[in-house]
Amino acid sequence: MQGLADRQQDFAMALLDAARATPPGLVGPDGLPSPRRFAVYRNNVVAGLIETLKENYPAIHRIVGDELFRAMAGLFVTAHPPRSPIMLGYGAGFPDFIAGFEPVATLPYLADVARIERAWIEAYHAADAGPLSAADLLAIDQDRLAQVRLALHPSLRVTQSRFPALTIWRMNIADGEPASVDIGADCEDALIIRPSAEVRVHQIPMGAAALVRSLGAGRPVVAAAIAALEVTVHFDLSTMLAGLIEAGAFIGWSLAPEARNEPS
Repeated sequence: MQGLADRQQDFAMALLDAARATPPGLVGPDGLPSPRRFAVYRNNVVAGLIETLKENYPAIHRIVGDELFRAMAGLFVTAHPPRSPIMLGYGAGFPDFIAGFEPVATLPYLADVARIERAWIEAYHAADAGPLSAADLLAIDQDRLAQVRLALHPSLRVTQSRFPALTIWRMNIADGEPASVDIGADCEDALIIRPSAEVRVHQIPMGAAALVRSLGAGRPVVAAAIAALEVTVHFDLSTMLAGLIEAGAFIGWSLAPEARNEPS
């Protein structure tokens, strides 16, 4: 006789796999097995998960249309069921799924647009934190500025695309107007952040994503700047830091351990 855990696993797997038989022990009011009742429940679960993806990826839905989106999302749902009862995080793997989904191979920018949408969702649900002001950073000892490490706002995300994915995303949300786009145009990197009540999306220059990721890994400002300069020798650290401060990207700072150990 199956234990409770095994019965629950069989039930969950059957919900997302129409080829599986109705789990044993499920009966209707007459005490007989009721595959039709279970099929209705199965359809409702799949439909609900598809709707969750539709709400989280509105630009993708608008770009590909309802029929293709539901077909694509349905395959994702059956292959990647929820792993948590908290649905806010569901669909994190959808952009990567889109990248490998052959029917949308003619839309090579689509996965990057989905990554922007995912970053927006994550930023929206991230923890609150008060950003540093320019005055806060100006108070840092300028002689030690090179060893300063900057703590990023918990909502901050960056995305990168070799396509104009940010432009395409903006055209396909809210009141955006779809228009012709040269997908061979310059790449577009984006910074997504919620410094206060609203999520903000900013286009950032080449090298900025490397800077932000290096800062997020705990590297001092100078080391992070070197990472950005490895991407492009035209990177302007002062201008980028000013832009990040204005966007509310930083919530604190500290000195690298080697700087703290230096004799004063």
